[in-house]
Amino acid sequence: MHIFELINSASKKLKSKNISSYRLDSEILISKVLGKKREEILINDHQAVKQTEIEEFSNLIERRLLKEPIAYITGEKEFWSKSFEVNRSTLIPRPETELLIEKLIEIYKYKNIDILDVGTGTGCILISLLSEFKNSFGVGIDISKSALKIANQNAKKNEVINRAKFILKSIESNYDKKFDLIVSNPPYVKRVDLKNLVEDVKNYEPKLALDGGNDGLDVIKKVIYKSKEILKVNGRLALEISGEQKYKVSEILFKNNFRLENIIKDYNRIYRILISKKLK
Repeated sequence: MHIFELINSASKKLKSKNISSYRLDSEILISKVLGKKREEILINDHQAVKQTEIEEFSNLIERRLLKEPIAYITGEKEFWSKSFEVNRSTLIPRPETELLIEKLIEIYKYKNIDILDVGTGTGCILISLLSEFKNSFGVGIDISKSALKIANQNAKKNEVINRAKFILKSIESNYDKKFDLIVSNPPYVKRVDLKNLVEDVKNYEPKLALDGGNDGLDVIKKVIYKSKEILKVNGRLALEISGEQKYKVSEILFKNNFRLENIIKDYNRIYRILISKKLK
């Protein structure tokens, strides 16, 4: 069989399961099997494929038919023009989180800062920031050993390991220093809403990184309370939230002596990121 035949056949199968990215997914997975860039595959789509490669491709397509996310199947995800290793102990980096990186670069350009990333997961936020802030240092904390292992690998891969430290720790622990910036993409889904998430997320991504408790604010509150203590004066807290939490989180920030500076909407025009400054 040829590449184009495999892509067409797999695309039809994925489309029949209402997977909207059926063509792209097929192209990414054949690229993975053949060990070549997608662009190269598409230019040479009349190339014949070995039987062993056809079988490997079929197995990957079967996984996608079960709604397993492409990033878990390939073991990687692009974020901030970098490749990050992912597995089922980490959330998959989302494009909207790049909006957070973009804004923080605008705020801290040419400055040297100490960063704390709460619930670091793949480490994508901290690593992306350190790749831009060449003389800055950061700590990523998580309560998942498996996630921290991936974060360390990503820091080495993206050449910031000498300025990043990843620690098994909760936000409520003690800290021996203060930070200029605390970032967090915490669990913020209401427990009752977990069952309503799309299959790709609900059945595969770690519940530990999704479950925000009964009101979705359990971890967010802890991050705010602790940030008040471990941020330097005029230090900033950058939080990713769900859209309907904007007013409640803004109120909690205000009550804890933070001034809201930036409210950022995602690509669907939903409130997604709050950046606030700790007052004296």
